Amino acid sequence: MPNFRLSNTPAFAAVLLLCAAGAFAPQRAFAQAAGPAGSASSVSAQAAPAAGDSPQADFAQRQKALDRRTSENDYRYGVKEHDCYSKFFVNHCIDNARNEMRETRQQIRQEQLALDDEQRAERAKQRDQQTAIKRAQYEAEAPQRAANEKASQQAYEDRQRQNALAAAQREAEAPQRAANQAAYDRKQADYQKQLDEARARGVQDAQERDQKAQRYEQKQQEAAQHRAEVEARQKEAARKAQEKAQQQEQERQEQLKLQQQQQQQGK
Repeated sequence: MPNFRLSNTPAFAAVLLLCAAGAFAPQRAFAQAAGPAGSASSVSAQAAPAAGDSPQADFAQRQKALDRRTSENDYRYGVKEHDCYSKFFVNHCIDNARNEMRETRQQIRQEQLALDDEQRAERAKQRDQQTAIKRAQYEAEAPQRAANEKASQQAYEDRQRQNALAAAQREAEAPQRAANQAAYDRKQADYQKQLDEARARGVQDAQERDQKAQRYEQKQQEAAQHRAEVEARQKEAARKAQEKAQQQEQERQEQLKLQQQQQQQGK
């Protein structure tokens, strides 16, 4: 029986994950595992652009084909590496599979570099075309720009004349503005004076309210102290009266006892 363990074949585990994810069909990959030449020819046929396609669509289709070839190359290597574990010369088999994978990868790399060069050349060509179009548009718009500049100059001169007229009018109105400003300043000074007086009255009223509040608080404290003193005197008088009553009751009891003793002695 073939002697292999999944723990020794990480590439095979990756292949199984790719198959489960649906990256590409396993049957198609095994059919293309016969050699890179067949794969390259099939991909080249698929990457051939249809007539009338734009360069961008052609580049995208070719890039997609290169990406697909890269995935298939990795898949083939994983399959071959897995199969090598069932052979006697495992390392030699794996080295051959790795060399084949690297050769195919190098071919794909060369095609990728060529595609990148073509894309850069196409972008440069498009930039040149855009520059030429902008230059032609700029030259075509030259008369309109000249007309716009002339209109802008005329508008600027009109604004300058309007500014000169406005300046002359402001100079003529300067005495009236000065008189108006002086009247305004007087009103502001009167208002400020009234405002200061109102603030001063407010401060004085606040001080008087504070003093009244302090006097009221002092009277409340004095009244409370007086009530406390009265209550204390009343309690002291009640205590003394109670003590006096107790003393009188005690003296009465002693007199009764003395009388009883005298009566008993007389018998």
